[in-house]
Amino acid sequence: MSTQPEAVSGHQRIETSNLLMIVLVLLTVLVGGIVEIVPLFFQRSTTQAAPGLKPYTALQLAGRDVYLREGCYNCHSQMVRPLAAETLRYGKYSTAGEFVYDHPFQWGSKRTGPDLHRVGGRYSDDWHRIHLNNPRDVVPESNMPAYPWLAQNPVDAAGMPVRLKAMRTLGVPYTDADIQASSQDVTGKTELDALVAYLQVLGTANK
Repeated sequence: MSTQPEAVSGHQRIETSNLLMIVLVLLTVLVGGIVEIVPLFFQRSTTQAAPGLKPYTALQLAGRDVYLREGCYNCHSQMVRPLAAETLRYGKYSTAGEFVYDHPFQWGSKRTGPDLHRVGGRYSDDWHRIHLNNPRDVVPESNMPAYPWLAQNPVDAAGMPVRLKAMRTLGVPYTDADIQASSQDVTGKTELDALVAYLQVLGTANK
């Protein structure tokens, strides 16, 4: 009768070594991620702007900054999924080409409130102003907080050229004239004006 220990298989070695298991799992995730993500950088559908898509104006870009600052993305996604229930309610499903000028894009999965990707042009400017000042004035059952201070806060006009330059380094085709005129374009505007301008352009390129 043999007293020699049984040989340990490679599979058993992996299962009994926490460190080896962690390393292999991380390696698998890394390789899988590269295989899934890298090809997207070379597909025209994900890198070319959708027909009719234009860079945000200075006022719209300022509004997007307000949108991010106030955490609107925590409750509102900007991604209509290609499912019947989605497209019937919100319209045509989202495509990557509609977001090539968004850094970062505002896709998301959580929806405390409705999706906003196709909200542009659906309501009037006045409706948005009332809704942002006190949502329950237009949607009684809304649990969205009010943002009355936006009407009091002026847009930082002096900071707009820097913002546009930063976007240009990320690939947004702003011209020198756009950058030079950006301060003037937002002078006298409030953050409420800017946020409404941003909301009114969402999804309009595909309409």
